[in-house]
Amino acid sequence: MEAHKESDRAAPVQITVLRGNNLRGSRAESCLSFIRVEFNGCVLGDSPKLDVSVDKEVVYNFTCSFECSEAAHTLDDLAHKPVILTVLEILPKEKKQKEEKTAVVGQATLDLLPLLHGQIDFSSSVQLHVVPGSPSDIALQEDGSLLASTLDVSVSIPGPLLSDAQLSDSNVLMVTVETAYSVPEVWNPVSTPPCSYVAALQMPLTAEKEEVLLFSNGTLEMGGEREPVPRPVKWSLGPLIATRAEVMQGYSIDEEPDDLEHGGLTTIEDTDFRIDAECSSKRVSWDTARRCFIDAGGVACLSRRIAECRLWPIEIMRAPQTVPTKAGKTSKDKLGEDEIQISFHGVVYVDLVPLLYPGVRRIHGAYRIYPFYESDLLTKTQRTHSILKESSRAPAAPGRTHTTSSVNSIKPVKPAQTDSQADLEVQVNAEGQMYLDSKSYFVVEISLEKPLVPKRPPEELAKRVMELVPPRPALPRHPAGAERAVHEYQSQIASVATQVLDQYQQMFGAAFVPDGKPLDPAQQQQRKTQLIAELNCSGKYFAFKEQMKYSVVRIVREKMLRTEAFSDPEQLQAFLSQLYMFLVDEMHAALNKTLSVDSQDTHHEALLNCSQLKHFAKEAELNTDYQLAAQYYQERLVRDRNDPSHWFDYGVFHMLTAEHLKAEECFQQALSVDQTHTPSLLMCGVLSEMSGHYDDAETFFERATCVEPSNVVTWTLFGVFCQSQEKSIQAEMAFLEANKQLGSVLRCGTASRPEKTADNQTQSQSGEMKDQGDETSETTASKTENAAADTDTDIEDHRPQESQESKERAQHKTSHSSLKTTIFMETVQFLLQSYALQMAQRALALELLSPDRGSNSLFHLALAQLQLLRGEHESAEDSLREALSDNIQNPDIWALWGHLHYVRGDYNQAQSCYERTLEFVLDASDTHAIYLRLGFICIQDGEYEKAKRVFLRACKSSPSCLTWLGLGIACYRLEELTEAEEALTEANTLNNRNPEVWGYLSLVCLQTGRKLEAEQSYKYAIKMDLQKESLLQEIRELQARVGFGNPCF
Repeated sequence: MEAHKESDRAAPVQITVLRGNNLRGSRAESCLSFIRVEFNGCVLGDSPKLDVSVDKEVVYNFTCSFECSEAAHTLDDLAHKPVILTVLEILPKEKKQKEEKTAVVGQATLDLLPLLHGQIDFSSSVQLHVVPGSPSDIALQEDGSLLASTLDVSVSIPGPLLSDAQLSDSNVLMVTVETAYSVPEVWNPVSTPPCSYVAALQMPLTAEKEEVLLFSNGTLEMGGEREPVPRPVKWSLGPLIATRAEVMQGYSIDEEPDDLEHGGLTTIEDTDFRIDAECSSKRVSWDTARRCFIDAGGVACLSRRIAECRLWPIEIMRAPQTVPTKAGKTSKDKLGEDEIQISFHGVVYVDLVPLLYPGVRRIHGAYRIYPFYESDLLTKTQRTHSILKESSRAPAAPGRTHTTSSVNSIKPVKPAQTDSQADLEVQVNAEGQMYLDSKSYFVVEISLEKPLVPKRPPEELAKRVMELVPPRPALPRHPAGAERAVHEYQSQIASVATQVLDQYQQMFGAAFVPDGKPLDPAQQQQRKTQLIAELNCSGKYFAFKEQMKYSVVRIVREKMLRTEAFSDPEQLQAFLSQLYMFLVDEMHAALNKTLSVDSQDTHHEALLNCSQLKHFAKEAELNTDYQLAAQYYQERLVRDRNDPSHWFDYGVFHMLTAEHLKAEECFQQALSVDQTHTPSLLMCGVLSEMSGHYDDAETFFERATCVEPSNVVTWTLFGVFCQSQEKSIQAEMAFLEANKQLGSVLRCGTASRPEKTADNQTQSQSGEMKDQGDETSETTASKTENAAADTDTDIEDHRPQESQESKERAQHKTSHSSLKTTIFMETVQFLLQSYALQMAQRALALELLSPDRGSNSLFHLALAQLQLLRGEHESAEDSLREALSDNIQNPDIWALWGHLHYVRGDYNQAQSCYERTLEFVLDASDTHAIYLRLGFICIQDGEYEKAKRVFLRACKSSPSCLTWLGLGIACYRLEELTEAEEALTEANTLNNRNPEVWGYLSLVCLQTGRKLEAEQSYKYAIKMDLQKESLLQEIRELQARVGFGNPCF
């Protein structure tokens, strides 16, 4: 209440014109001038008349004031009306002239907006714009070196116009009406009588009333070229004597990027039409801005109105210009007696909901112009009347050009009133229909100083995530100071020792080659002398000294703490002795590390890298061997616990096994390592929502959008979450941003998902693993391939010939189908890969309801994947049938159908689907699972030749223990024992704890008569708990037949 009373009190605003610079009038020597100050249609005063030389500044020191109150000169007037400063020159009197004549030298405008920002005083130097055609204008055009005229002005008030609370809760809105393009062809710039073009809309200033914003200075222009950008923005004042004074300083109309537009004309066809219309068609240009000061009640009213009805009308009309009458009055003075004739009455419906998006302060776009009908206005905006018609009937208030109306008159109409809607229909708006026929559109910008809905800053979100998941302590610091100096000295010693050894090998290396003459120990001293002589002669000895010098200097400074010269020779000698002993000790330590044989053998590079371990873990998941998969994931963590992707993959594994608490712990561990790991942020949000911690979930999702603002999945998941929380506006904002990012992703051809986590990642990893495989693996594969060269050609004949033309066609189809993806399908893929099935189902539901729905086959394929993960086999089969009916050539659909038959135990149908999948030109996204299952089906059916070919391909593309095992089994059944042993050895190298590998190795050794190796392999098979009874029985029968292999014999 006190703040409200404080704002009702009148506050004097004092304006002081200090001086004028470079003022030029009609006389060349001096200028007799004074300044007139106006605000809001009122003359505040005239300064004293001063006659000053042209080359001197004119010190006016003229002060005038006005009172800012709710009755007159309101805060809204301060926002949209500048102070007009007019410099007038008193012309010399002519003969018989009784009264003085004056001429306008120039005009300047002073913006009072800083007073609404809490300032109590400010100073400004404003440019004085000369009157076109005046002597000053002519002088400036003739002599470009003349300085522009300026006025130094200061403004002050006794205290702030707004309290801190009012300043925080209020806002300043600015509407910039730019141009209407492709207007009706019947409009003519030289029409009689001349016409004005008016745009109008209403904005709430307070909770009780709305202000009508009129833009009546539209100018009809012919087409021919694009409007220049940037171009200035004018005040909504009406014409001034100095036309350039109408420009608002600091504001301009710039070219808008297509992806930032909010209008309805953003499609490719609309863009092409706009490019043509903005060059060749007629247009009406306003380039005018109107600011509004909105108090706390008005801000709340504006937000409520936008939430209730998202469309905001802007009316457009053409009307005859106000011209002077014989009585000296204008037609504007008779407003109220005769209504202004409204023609070409149109309306633009601007969607203001983006202003309710968190952090959004501005919308800009092009909007269609529709013919005005009150029934359409009522349906779309819940308004009952035309503001242009109301303004034309209302009498003009003195000193005010805009009318106000009560907010209550714009409340939604009750349902009972809609029965008379037919009575509101007037005759067809033929003139307004021309807007549609001409495809007219209207460009407007609406901006706010502060967003209606504040957005949490990234720093606050990062702090909140840090509170939820504290980061790990920082890693130990690297050696510094004295320790670093010692390390550097030892590294230089090792480098010099290596170079000396290289030189020694060059000189006496012939003794180290096979069959070379050994060195004579008696000549060791001679060789040492030769080596030193060579080092001295070649200059290497001096180079070694220079190489060591810097590290020794650092030891002196950092370790010995000596930076000044010695004055006492004895102290110098003692220091040198101490330094020499230290350097020799450290030299011996460095040489021991460098030349020690044991130290070189202590470090062994790991046989398997982390990518291979992940590949093996996914393979174990495929075979539902979750214990083995967990071992692989844990081994990755042992290798590197500071890699967030290792924790994330382990968390995804726990999502598969439905251990959500463990999964959440893993995702939080990933965030503790890296607070910006986007996939972990998303999965923490998913699990927080599942557990009912909605505030935490919102924090995680919103933080993910800040970390990767160009990621499609982050925005889509944030939108799905907001929709579940009934935050429809935030959800709409997130989905729009996701669609925008998806469009840029498809144009650039880059990936959009945070991280690949599903089984189909094995295909992309195969190349890396094949490059990192050991040499024996490649040798084994080549030998086996050569042995099967004849049989391998058979399966190649069954596949279509992969000519360049067919590959290009397939790539074209793939690129065409990728354009059919949507934000929900991209998100579903990430969620399915992360086994977040509940959220994936909701995303699929949104995809089903989306008007921009993508490929039907991709939708049913994703639905089938979800249903298969849930064990809903019947539903999955129905979905796959729907997917095949839409696209029968998608290999992923056939692969998933094969997996469905395999899970059901129908191996014949699974084999048929897998073989058909491999016949396509393009590979499925996960060929490893297809090769693995198809190969073992062939072994089970006794088709060992086919199984060998399948497993051989698997070993070449994505080798693993099971692929080599399958190849070894197939070769063993074909009695190719050498190839079988090599394949089984490779399998044993990749996983030496697989009992089946040891069992088949025992069989091979029994067949080749190696007793010790057969017994050893059999013992390991039993130790690793071989459960396959048929294999155990086969081993025992063969042992009994050959008479060895079992230690119990």
